[in-house]
Amino acid sequence: MPKKRLASLIWTAGAIVLGNALLAFAVEAFIVPHGIIMGGTTGLALVLDGIVPIDRATLVLILNGALLVAGGLILGWKLMTTTVASSLLYPVFLGFLERIPGVAELTDDVLMASLFGGVLIGVSLGMVLRVGSSTGGMDIASLILHKWTHIPLSFCVYLMDVLVIGGQALFAGSAEPVLCGLVVLVLESVLLDKVMILGQAQIQLLVISQRYDEIRRLFLKSLQAGVTMIEIQTGALGERQQGVLCVIPHRKLFTAKELIQSVDPAAFITITQVREVRGRGFTLERNFLLPEDEKKPDM
Repeated sequence: MPKKRLASLIWTAGAIVLGNALLAFAVEAFIVPHGIIMGGTTGLALVLDGIVPIDRATLVLILNGALLVAGGLILGWKLMTTTVASSLLYPVFLGFLERIPGVAELTDDVLMASLFGGVLIGVSLGMVLRVGSSTGGMDIASLILHKWTHIPLSFCVYLMDVLVIGGQALFAGSAEPVLCGLVVLVLESVLLDKVMILGQAQIQLLVISQRYDEIRRLFLKSLQAGVTMIEIQTGALGERQQGVLCVIPHRKLFTAKELIQSVDPAAFITITQVREVRGRGFTLERNFLLPEDEKKPDM
């Protein structure tokens, strides 16, 4: 097996294992001890906890297994292979942590538990989803609903969370667990999004200037960044010229603006954050070739 593929496999396996362990820790240390509501099969297990005489970890394992089989039959087994690891690992970690003394006593403050729980759940889910896997459970139910009804998948996910959280709210003794559950969901969504794009987000610059060639040369030589030239036409006068499109890391933004200002203080610049960049120079090795006259350093 090539070293690159082996490293990728190890990274994927590590992210799935660590992500599920972190998710189980967040649930056992912060969510369950304070009765905070949450979505997914864990939330469904919390609803059934007082009805079915089975411990929570076993109940989650049964629910995940049932949804996995249903997903395989309805959606196809190829799609389900990426969820098998999480469907099995998460209940195992959950059962292990349930038996460790003191895990449920890290804090007596329900708000603190909500904050830490939401952050850890968001990070753990982001780690698993980032490597192309899935946490299984209610995600499969959302995919099945999407296939049957053709409702947008994002709405199906929200609907499943609302149903599970609503079921828990019916058994909640007060409004506090419901409100804390909403805090967890908000933090979970924010951190999930941040982890998914961590290290992949870049800055895109579009520069429109009559001195576009000088700016292009500076970007290539001083900024060591790839450049794409775009044919444009001005709106007022209908003049044809070229725009300079460049994607750079955040740390190079200040230098890029300084270079543009040094050439043309009146240049029109748009700065946009892009969530992910792939291809030559980013996820592939840079192939940086310049004409001989542009390789010479400025005197």
